[in-house]
Amino acid sequence: MESCTILPISRSLSLLSRRHDRDEACPCLALLRVKRRSSQPTRIHCQKMYVPGFGEGSPERKAANHLHKFFTHIAVRIVSAQLQSYNREAYDELTEFLSRHSMNDGDKFCADLMRESPRHQILALRILEVRSAYCKQDFEWDNLKRLASKLMDEANTTLMREYVLETSHVETESGK
Repeated sequence: MESCTILPISRSLSLLSRRHDRDEACPCLALLRVKRRSSQPTRIHCQKMYVPGFGEGSPERKAANHLHKFFTHIAVRIVSAQLQSYNREAYDELTEFLSRHSMNDGDKFCADLMRESPRHQILALRILEVRSAYCKQDFEWDNLKRLASKLMDEANTTLMREYVLETSHVETESGK
């Protein structure tokens, strides 16, 4: 999803409109260049904020990449717990493989697991199946949004409260 900010047409934006690489980051600036040439002032209305510094995509894309890795971790834990209860040999093989390979890149982990042996290939396919099913059926997306919003609000309130207490405490001490 592309994101932009609401920008009035003005001379100060002519500097931004000259930068060609900005057009890819925010399509509104390309529109701005076209609209600015008209004789009447125009206001561009975009729905989202422009977030600089995400050359590989949007913040949502970056979050999606992190969730993709997270779903692999979850799937490995689910498969591991299942194997522990009904296939101790496969559980030991997966545990041994986990001790030798990093899970920082879930796709690489699964690719390496597939190439280890035919038995490991079955484990890898099971992990792929579980991570897909978990993402599509079990992960509570609405709950994620609600919890993330709640955590953000609580953190902001706590930080603001601490700052106010800290600054008012300093002023009372200096007034004595």
